[in-house]
Amino acid sequence: MANYDVHIAGGTVVDGTRVPRYRGDIWIKDGRIAQVGGRPNGTADRVIDATGCVVAPGFIDLHTHYDAQIRWDPWCTISSWHGVTSVVLGNCGFGFAPCKPDFRDRSMLTMVRTEAIPYESMVQGMLPTWDWETIPEYLDSLEGAPKGVNVLQYMPTASLMTYVMGLDAAKSRPATKPEREEMQRLLNEGMDAGLCGFSIQRLGPNSTQADFDGSPMVTDTMIDDDIFALAEVLRSRDEGFIQLTQATQPDPNNPEDLEFKLRLAEVAQRPIIDNVVPVSQKNPRIHQERLEWLEKAQRSGLRIFGQGATVRTGFAFSLDNWNLYDSSPGWREATTGTVEEKMAKMRDPSVRERLRRETDEAATLFAQTQGAVGGPPRKLVVQHMATRPDLSDKYEGRSLGEIADGEGRHYIDVMLDLSLETDLTTEFLGEGPTFSADNMTGVYTESPYTIPGVSDGGAHTKFFTGGAWTTDFLSWMVRDTGKLTLEEAHYRMSALAAHAAGFKDRGVLREGSPADVVVYNLDELAIDPEWIGEAIYDLPGGEWRRVQRANGYRHILVNGEETFADGDCTGSTPGKLLRHGRG
Repeated sequence: MANYDVHIAGGTVVDGTRVPRYRGDIWIKDGRIAQVGGRPNGTADRVIDATGCVVAPGFIDLHTHYDAQIRWDPWCTISSWHGVTSVVLGNCGFGFAPCKPDFRDRSMLTMVRTEAIPYESMVQGMLPTWDWETIPEYLDSLEGAPKGVNVLQYMPTASLMTYVMGLDAAKSRPATKPEREEMQRLLNEGMDAGLCGFSIQRLGPNSTQADFDGSPMVTDTMIDDDIFALAEVLRSRDEGFIQLTQATQPDPNNPEDLEFKLRLAEVAQRPIIDNVVPVSQKNPRIHQERLEWLEKAQRSGLRIFGQGATVRTGFAFSLDNWNLYDSSPGWREATTGTVEEKMAKMRDPSVRERLRRETDEAATLFAQTQGAVGGPPRKLVVQHMATRPDLSDKYEGRSLGEIADGEGRHYIDVMLDLSLETDLTTEFLGEGPTFSADNMTGVYTESPYTIPGVSDGGAHTKFFTGGAWTTDFLSWMVRDTGKLTLEEAHYRMSALAAHAAGFKDRGVLREGSPADVVVYNLDELAIDPEWIGEAIYDLPGGEWRRVQRANGYRHILVNGEETFADGDCTGSTPGKLLRHGRG
């Protein structure tokens, strides 16, 4: 009988600890790493030849929205295609528990606009197995569901507030003292059951990610004291962490409150994952000032970690689904409702005037900020007009600005008119910036407190493919530019992420640790197709999403079992719910 289950032989081990890489073997037994290097005392049932490959810890993605998708896609693709072996759910305060039975439909609608998850996919893919109300029941259900990745779960604060206060009250007023105490009790109950903390999106009344009806999400207007009450729970328990998404753009109507973050860290006395470290492609002082702020906070004993968005991906969208201009009240109103209602508003001259004015102001003041996600609208390129082939030759491949200049119209009128010609299905491609490798990597080389990621995996899947960030991070920042060492990259992608988020024993390759392992050829790493991906119809309800597959990953193992071999799913679901980070 073999002494080991798997022997990974002849690879270059990068163990996640920053120890210099070395050639060595790894042996796995019962889902854990039994031996690293040296000579084994027996044989293995299976030998994986890792010659010419890197052997490293599986990647940890701290910012995903696979809360619904994991119910029909246990592997949480596309992230798992790209080497992610552990994810955190419930980010930004959004999720599906606690949830009263009569609120299930509205709970799903909440995710339709803010995270752009198709409603019919949730109805067909998640609703049939919805067997929970409370957080303990939800965690039991998640533990029993098949999983191809490991999972940590936040308390989704918006769900908690709605459950205790009711939706209208949660959106319109602070909690009362009894309501606040009940939310504390439920967070304690959830932490007892295995939650890792709580999460919040706080973007103000003109949130970039609004509710399905255009109103702010519950936590967008949540007052400080209600948040501090939840932080007190973590402090009293001395466990858990907080994920916070807050405005990072220079919007005078919605400035980022750094002092609030410091107060929150002081009250909680627990780690905060701050999304995101802002990066300018031209001005290095933008990210450097944030890194200096993180340094000052850490020196004061406040454990705040900055997370950066690293992936170079384009935005492709059509106005039938687009919501990421929601920080503009005019655009938020025009893109809310049914397709027919949207089209009627986009034909209204007064609405058009407002859209022109607000878009011009956003493009002038903030360029590539919340007012212009995906790049300045004037530079958007007409990508596809499937239902009007007679117009394709005339407009496809041209920017809105070019068309507007040639026809003597405003570029927003061009955008709206071409969209109306196709019932809002005309697809536009964001130009995207010219990325500065120095500034992007500076977020990680200039601070010990920063973590890559913010993939938004599972969300906005018709628009972009952030789940491919791991492959881009390694191929661009390590291989192509040499700005990061392989050792530093794997430390940030696995070990530091695990430390900040409370994963126990994961993120490194050491004896006794769970065997979450990626084996890849660095020279062959690539995203396929590049830039914006391709549309595939693989979601429940006949819905589609935009995907980018991964090349170069030979073997991906979760808890010692192979989930992907040369890009093909094995069908194995060895993932675990990591209650309290353990499992």
